[in-house]
Amino acid sequence: MSGGSEERPTVLVVDDEPRVCQAFELWLAETYRVVTATDGETALERLDGRVDVVLLDRHMPGPSGDEVLDRIREGDHDPRVAMVTAVDPDFDIVEMPFDHYVSKPVDGEALEGVVERLLELDHYDGSLSDLYAVTEKIATLEAEKTAPELEGSEEYAALVERRERLEAAVDDRRAAVDDVDRLFEMVTEPNGADER
Repeated sequence: MSGGSEERPTVLVVDDEPRVCQAFELWLAETYRVVTATDGETALERLDGRVDVVLLDRHMPGPSGDEVLDRIREGDHDPRVAMVTAVDPDFDIVEMPFDHYVSKPVDGEALEGVVERLLELDHYDGSLSDLYAVTEKIATLEAEKTAPELEGSEEYAALVERRERLEAAVDDRRAAVDDVDRLFEMVTEPNGADER
């Protein structure tokens, strides 16, 4: 995890509706340390090395969620970020540096599942995390857009191509690891010719 040494992971909830922050905190507080902010500036002030996951609304006064996301990625900390919003996703999400997109309304069980998946990503290297984020964007667009809209989108085509490149890189790395495992087994396990 990107956070500090605390036992419980920290989730920063950012939404301009206090009731939403309270609901998310209620749902998550049993498992996670929850910090809330009702505007982007406060969220950025509360973001520190202990924050593992940010649940970020897109539509807020002041700096929007999109602007807050950009500033998070430009900063010193690198938490996982899920956009949790009532804003219908469009092709503009292709270039946004989030890890997961959740359309409101969302319930506590689904929200906790998102946080768990994002925390799990920290156990994998960057290419697997990138593959997860790209796959999430593709799934989000496919759920929202018609087939003709997807077929006509250069952004969507580039995203699918990027997923294919990432899958190939992950497969290559997996094959290399398998080769190392086989080599290790050959070296450590005596064979008949060596047993005299």
